[in-house]
Order: sequence, then structure tokens, then C-alpha cells
Amino acid sequence: MVGLSKSFLSKSNFLKSAILLFVFALPHFSYSQGVTADNQPVFNHAALCARNLKKTADFYSTVLELKKIHHPFNDTLHVWFKIGEGLALHVIQGDCPETVHDIGIHLCFSVPSLDAFMKHLDALNIKYGNWTGEPKKVQLRADGVHQIYFRDPDNFWIEVNDAK
Repeated sequence: MVGLSKSFLSKSNFLKSAILLFVFALPHFSYSQGVTADNQPVFNHAALCARNLKKTADFYSTVLELKKIHHPFNDTLHVWFKIGEGLALHVIQGDCPETVHDIGIHLCFSVPSLDAFMKHLDALNIKYGNWTGEPKKVQLRADGVHQIYFRDPDNFWIEVNDAK
């Protein structure tokens, strides 16, 4: 009977040890989100090419009322804007090709009141419309968000919506 108890206890200890080893070793042998998240890329900035930096920078300052932020180049070829906490829009002077961009490729900004923003655009004579291009029409997204679209001086599309 004593031999049976020793055998049972050693099997029990072996099982406990195996479980502990499994629990502590498994994360090192698997590909979980916790392991890869340490080096997961996060969005930092978007960059746009501008044929006329002053005109394009004025557009983003006036129409979207973005605030300029410091950039490290100390030149007249770059203007950076804050577009969120830790996020920037880089506008870079260049020999940009005149391109017709697809509306599906766009920057998007949200505002508390789309009606107030449309009045702002009207006061600046900025043309805007819905996804299909109907002037001054608002697009209603399936989730209830209202959207409008317009272009910057380099024909890049911009969406402004009232998403919360």
C-alpha cells in the first residue's frame, strides 16, 4: 500500500510540474497578440505633395483650420499640421503630377457639427458634395454618420463627417 501511495504522489507531482511548465512555457512558443503587439506599427502621419506649398498650406490652415506644428527641416519645402494627438499631416512642396484622385482615396476629419462646417465652407466658396458629386448634398452612411467631400488645391479628396 505504501508503494502505491508513493507512486500516486510522484505521478501527481509530475502532473503538477508538467502543468506549471506548460503554463509558463506556452507563451514563448505561440504567436499571440501580446507577443507581437510590442512592435506593432501605429499610425504617425500622412504626407501630401503640393505643387504650390503656400496655397496648399493656406488651404489646410483656413479651410480645415489645422494648426501648424514644428518640423525638423527648417526649410520652405515642408509644412506640418497637427491632425490629432501625436498625429501629423506633412505637406511637402514638390513637382507633383496633376492627377485626378479617386474619391475612395481620401483623408477624413470629423467635426462636432457638419452643418456649421458646411456654412464655413460656403463662406469660403469651397465646393463640396456627396459621394456621387451632387453639390451641397450630404451623404448618409449606413451607420447614421453624415459625410461631405471636397478637394484640396492638389485635387486630393477630403471627407468631413459628424462621426462621434
